[in-house]
Amino acid sequence: MPLTEHIYSVLVVSATEKFAEGVWSLLPESTYSPVHRAASVNEAQRKFLERSYDIVIINTPLPDDFGVRLAIGASSAKTSVVLLFIRNEIYQNVYEKVCDYGVFTMRKPASPQTISLALDWLKTTNERLRRMERKSMTLQEKMEEIKLVNRAKWTLINSCNMTETEAHRYIEKQAMDKCVTKREIAENIINRYK
Repeated sequence: MPLTEHIYSVLVVSATEKFAEGVWSLLPESTYSPVHRAASVNEAQRKFLERSYDIVIINTPLPDDFGVRLAIGASSAKTSVVLLFIRNEIYQNVYEKVCDYGVFTMRKPASPQTISLALDWLKTTNERLRRMERKSMTLQEKMEEIKLVNRAKWTLINSCNMTETEAHRYIEKQAMDKCVTKREIAENIINRYK
């Protein structure tokens, strides 16, 4: 699927309305939807309880906390990509605290062009996270299938006095002959010999 077809949910966390409006103007609805705003860490955490976000943009400092812990927590969620805006004079110190957690950082003030470029990086990173999540699900499904087939093999070994090799061949042959997955054959065997 081309990147242009994806829609990204965004949470902008900023105590200042001016910053939030500036970022908001760079988020066309055709690419970013929904776009929510929070003015504090507490409000952002309440929003996270309601839903997850693809992109989280945090303008530090916030009234109830600086925002570093919020950025690290949001980045640790594995579904969100986080951009943290930091004043130039403390940038290096904050960057060193958050870089190991995968939090993107940007010095402020930043031009709209720079923020647009950062948004492209965030979208690209989010796509990478999506691919990794799909791959992880595929691996989990494959592991579940292997466990199920092994369980069916042991069922055949115990119930039909087959060797492990014979049970393995039987499951594979049944799957090929019936044009179904080994998982389906394994489920049938397990259900038959319960």
